[in-house]
Amino acid sequence: MSNNTSVVGGKISMRKMNDQVIIVQILVGIFLCINSMLIATFFTKEIFYTNMRYILFVTTLFSDSVYLIISNLLLNLSYFAVPVQSWSCIFFCLLSSLCNYVTPLTLTAMSLERYVAVCMPLRHAELCTAGRALQGILIIHSLSIIPYIVVLIIFFSSVTFSFFTQHIICSMDALILHRWQGHVRSAISQFYFLIMCILIAFSYVQIIKVAKAASGNNKESTQKGLRTVIFHAFQLLLCLIQLWTPFIEAAVLQTNFSLPVYTNIRYINYILFNLSSRCLSPLIYGLRDETFLLALKHWLFCCPFKANMFKL
Repeated sequence: MSNNTSVVGGKISMRKMNDQVIIVQILVGIFLCINSMLIATFFTKEIFYTNMRYILFVTTLFSDSVYLIISNLLLNLSYFAVPVQSWSCIFFCLLSSLCNYVTPLTLTAMSLERYVAVCMPLRHAELCTAGRALQGILIIHSLSIIPYIVVLIIFFSSVTFSFFTQHIICSMDALILHRWQGHVRSAISQFYFLIMCILIAFSYVQIIKVAKAASGNNKESTQKGLRTVIFHAFQLLLCLIQLWTPFIEAAVLQTNFSLPVYTNIRYINYILFNLSSRCLSPLIYGLRDETFLLALKHWLFCCPFKANMFKL
């Protein structure tokens, strides 16, 4: 193990670079490499960046990549007790919060796209265009920034100007000065996820109805759409559980567990609910999708790519 030092309040804080830190860095590196390859593959064929399904997919890849970088940075700064200027912390938390909502909102949009493709196939080409995908992305990012703006407005009304000249250990909790502020943030998050769960459940139920009436090739296509929505629902569940992890960590602190126990729980939560939920998108649309997988092989190994393999 190697030692790491940081300065906190003029004192030197020693932290060991243990196996948990190394494992997380390896996992983050692997996921970022996979996401980078899939993003590069997306731009290799026009059939991807002109189709709503794949445009939304690459949006999740960008969002997940930025979130992994920022959240991993904040986690390590917190672990090694490295203080940053308050304004920098606000900026990092802004990016983290934005990406934290972009992914589940985009998953919801992707489920609705599958609903249109399966239940309204004659209108799919009209409703799910590249232009509408870009409009949807703009709406998704606008909705994603609202919770953080609310938190920021409450925060600015509770601190003096001197706070912004200080150096702090950066985390989202550093911007929550009163318990009721945390309740407001939690209420907004749970409202968002309630709406998303309802929309995904609606898509699932409607696709099931079509699946029962479908036959032959239509039934196979419908079953594939149904499996995709189920994956999205599971991924959304992991994102929802992620909202509860601060309460778990707060409960651990209140029970006077030692700092190592608290640190271990934070890392377990990060791996189970942050990293795992972010690695499912490449699996669902990158490796399960036959057309995208073929394009990835072509990009990596120069295998022949057949455009007629593309299916809506």
